[in-house]
Amino acid sequence: MGRSEAVPSGEPDRPEVPEQRAGDAPYLQVRDLRVRFDTEDGVVKAVDGVSFAVERGRTLGIVGESGSGKSVTSLAILGLHSTSKRATVTGEISVGGRQLVGLPDEEVRRLRGRDMAMIFQDPLSALHPYYSVGKQIAEAYRVHHPRAGRREARTRAVDMLDRVGIPQPAKRFEQYPHEFSGGMRQRAMIAMALVNDPDLLIADEPTTALDVTVQAQILDLLADLQEEFRSAIILITHDLGVVSQVADDVLVMYGGRAVEHGSVAQVLRTPQHPYTWGLLSSVPSLHGDADADLVPIPGNPPSLINLPSGCAFHPRCRYADVNGDRSRTEVPVLRAAGEAGHLVACHLPAEERTRLYQQDIAQVGVAR
Repeated sequence: MGRSEAVPSGEPDRPEVPEQRAGDAPYLQVRDLRVRFDTEDGVVKAVDGVSFAVERGRTLGIVGESGSGKSVTSLAILGLHSTSKRATVTGEISVGGRQLVGLPDEEVRRLRGRDMAMIFQDPLSALHPYYSVGKQIAEAYRVHHPRAGRREARTRAVDMLDRVGIPQPAKRFEQYPHEFSGGMRQRAMIAMALVNDPDLLIADEPTTALDVTVQAQILDLLADLQEEFRSAIILITHDLGVVSQVADDVLVMYGGRAVEHGSVAQVLRTPQHPYTWGLLSSVPSLHGDADADLVPIPGNPPSLINLPSGCAFHPRCRYADVNGDRSRTEVPVLRAAGEAGHLVACHLPAEERTRLYQQDIAQVGVAR
């Protein structure tokens, strides 16, 4: 599997980034994305200078705790913040070579569902309870194919239900969301997202409410459909186990900022940021000691209205004092972390990060 490439973040002190491979043309390119919300309590800096790119046939996993900016990033790509008077979106979002930031809402709507689509985490809320599942998929097709008749749209919807593994698709076409199991509803949402053959698919926590067996089936389905459709995929999740199964690259977000970026192998085997260490240490290991204690990250995610100065993670980082006051006064930017394509935003020197990881994390059996 291939990999997405990080691009400059737009900070005055620009991060080091790998050169793009010859012949690569990212379908999605995000540069210095910033999303602000004006509220009565102050300005929420939900996304603060995030940059990345994803190619067709590749999957980028964006991970982080609730409030890290993952979902806001995905909604910005789809242009779903543009209708809010309180939201301000700046930076560059290029989909298939077309800049979306500043594009009229009508033009973005034409792209949404046709060139890019989203799978939401709660299909029961996303599906209309008073319309059959099949009719909703058929309608999603007709919106972007206005000349298509009802018969053509129905045929397309039944075919998509079949392709996502729903048995008796013609019968299921007539059934309502409450008649589907949780896993089947999620399959139906995938069918709706793919009915127009989009080149970009965003999956926002697609397996959160499903049991482990159904989760595995949905992830396998996404991988199979990506191979068939050659879509670029963004997988939004808090579960690094999910990322390890289906993603090519990982972008770790904290406090609206990117703190680490690299291939799945780089980030999960040789993580460079203390926050990534914390994420890995707080979930069970598939290969470590089953009886080993999990190590939660102390404290809570920061307020996006009043982010800590310097590195936003420093109040929760046990290594914040290693470099004196630097973590409290200077915002770190993404820089090369060793292997090509592996980037980290951390003030700890590379040698110190390696030593601390081996000493405090890897040896306690929680490294992936």
